[in-house]
Amino acid sequence: MNAVTTTQGHAPAIQITNFSELMRFAEIAAGSGMVPSDYVRKPSAILIAVQMGSELGMAPMQSMQNIAVINGRPSVWGDALLALVKASPVCDDVIETLEGEGDQMTAVCIAKRKGKTAVEARFSVADANTASLWTKQGPWKQYPRRMLQMRARGFALRDAFPDVLRGLITAEEAADIPQDDFRNSVSNQRPVDVTPQARQLPREERQVDHVQWFKSRLANCSDTGCVLALESNWTKTQKKASEAGKPISEETLDAVKDLIADRYGELVQQEQQQAEDNAAVDFEEMPA
Repeated sequence: MNAVTTTQGHAPAIQITNFSELMRFAEIAAGSGMVPSDYVRKPSAILIAVQMGSELGMAPMQSMQNIAVINGRPSVWGDALLALVKASPVCDDVIETLEGEGDQMTAVCIAKRKGKTAVEARFSVADANTASLWTKQGPWKQYPRRMLQMRARGFALRDAFPDVLRGLITAEEAADIPQDDFRNSVSNQRPVDVTPQARQLPREERQVDHVQWFKSRLANCSDTGCVLALESNWTKTQKKASEAGKPISEETLDAVKDLIADRYGELVQQEQQQAEDNAAVDFEEMPA
């Protein structure tokens, strides 16, 4: 993989200063035959890659050569990842070693950031076996030492230099993520509303304030028949609650009983008074 020369040092031969120029460059590059297969006849993919590369400090052609789209996600080849970090002024050093042989082999990467504690990442054959990578056909069978190195490198550099790498992972690691798992775990994620919601209880679990309910209903009763109907239904409610193993408290029963009695008494007095008033009307005053 080609090393990366960032735009911090020398200006690239191609100067793109606006979106129109970027679109024109992407169209030409897509049909040139000089781009990786991921970008052939795909100017929109080139546009995104160049824009992403510019944010990392890469020139347009370097962006296309070093940014790979794997399972729909942009990633950076391991050598380019290391070049980006070493070109950054916050990098002090990156040290990579391989320990052991055979099944005991372990790749070690120590990333040193200026003024910070060094970050060490290790990836062993045992780790590769756990991730079902060691026996995987392809680069893991052909270049096992290199793949161990790339995995340790990716972990260390991402932990030590997240601001430099902008969340990008190595292309070697991205290629090991099964497409379906990747789609389900990353690409197909949808926004989740984390606003606390009031828990909706089933109707039978909701707390009912029987006293307040009767105060409201009894106030709307205009005759004793209404009160008697409510009292009849209240008896049924008590029985149902008792059969469900959730009897209504004695305090509530007493309070509702008093409300019913008081309202019934008020309405009886009103009806009696109305009857007396009607009886007192003089016969001559009745309409003919």
